[in-house]
Amino acid sequence: MLNRIDLRGSSRDPRGLLPRAQLDVSVAVERIRPVVEAVHQHGFSAIQEATSKFDGVQLDRLRVPVEEITAAEASLDPEVRAALLEVIKRARKVHADQRRTEVTTQVVPGGTVTERWIPVRRVGLYVPGGLAVYPSTVVMNVVPAQEAGVEGLVIASPPQVENGGLPDARVLAACALLGVTEVYAVGGAQAIAMLGYGSTGADEADRCEPVDVITGPGNIWVTAAKRLLRGVVGIDAEAGPTEIAILADDTADPRHVAADLISQAEHDPLAASVLVTDSLALVESVEAELAVQVAATKHEERVRTALTGEQSGVVLVDDLEQGLRVVDAYAAEHLEIQTRDAREWALRVRNAGAIFVGAWSPVSLGDYAAGSNHVLPTGGCARHSSGLSVQSFLRGVHIIDYDEAALRDVAGHVVALANAEDLPAHGDAVKARFS
Repeated sequence: MLNRIDLRGSSRDPRGLLPRAQLDVSVAVERIRPVVEAVHQHGFSAIQEATSKFDGVQLDRLRVPVEEITAAEASLDPEVRAALLEVIKRARKVHADQRRTEVTTQVVPGGTVTERWIPVRRVGLYVPGGLAVYPSTVVMNVVPAQEAGVEGLVIASPPQVENGGLPDARVLAACALLGVTEVYAVGGAQAIAMLGYGSTGADEADRCEPVDVITGPGNIWVTAAKRLLRGVVGIDAEAGPTEIAILADDTADPRHVAADLISQAEHDPLAASVLVTDSLALVESVEAELAVQVAATKHEERVRTALTGEQSGVVLVDDLEQGLRVVDAYAAEHLEIQTRDAREWALRVRNAGAIFVGAWSPVSLGDYAAGSNHVLPTGGCARHSSGLSVQSFLRGVHIIDYDEAALRDVAGHVVALANAEDLPAHGDAVKARFS
């Protein structure tokens, strides 16, 4: 079922050899540019038109009434409520420890620099609703923003035909549990445009004030819109299809490995599931397990498409040292380590969105209830980007406070560097204080 890439005996750079989904976001940008520009120019009417075209829903208002959010919570399945409350509790515990503290450094007597961490004022949190619905993503977006101290939290999620043109009821219930009442029944590129540019309309329910930062995963159209609006607003990342890589040796349980590969393939036909191992016997056992487990899973067709696609496969390596180089080159969104001394290998990984150690820390745990965040960099972006956290909503601002004596002491150096850079007015601004 899985494609095989044999890197045994090879010293080539693995980056160009590894399986990866071929997504051209730049093409998608041009496809959605008219939608984004229309929302910028016309607000509610353009959002209404795009939603009718792409979601098959005729919106009579953008904002979800508060009573609908309250009703969704009241009708929530008790088991799902208990699960969401536990997820919220664990996520708060982890993200509370990410808060930054103000630090003042005395550079010289009379001269200090203070670094303050100031939350952005208003954020737009996108919760997808395509092949699956994600109340857990509400938690993953909202909790770090709340812990950062963001004042205004806005959620946009696609309207569902089967829910009367409202976002999924479980998404609305999660909003209620977190105290978020500003929710918009808008999805896709039009939602990102609405959050970035705001929306004008005749009624208050058709208006949305623009935000400062947009976070949350979505499909390629959402990603393209985020790229287009980068600079108008801040974004967390350009999220692509989900990924799992598993670094495993002959101690890994093939049932676990197969189940974890399937769990990510379940998301999307473009989802990537990659096994990196030095054990051919494990590969053969995993293949046998996949044949049984895929046939028994609910979304068999979707899973099979993902596992047999060019973005998924097995990478055979000489040993775990080479395997480590491969997973660092791949920079997976989710990386499982199922080896002897798994924690030691995990601590040597440089590039991954999140790392799951050993047999009892599957990616599914992190998707829901580990306390970690599941909004993570994809497509190799873990080489330079982090997952969503409290820091995603904070800005470090330096406050410089020098007295006369401290400025006088360093004035000569400022003037010398200003003249060296042919910016004499910079030096003059200092000298003017001592004329």
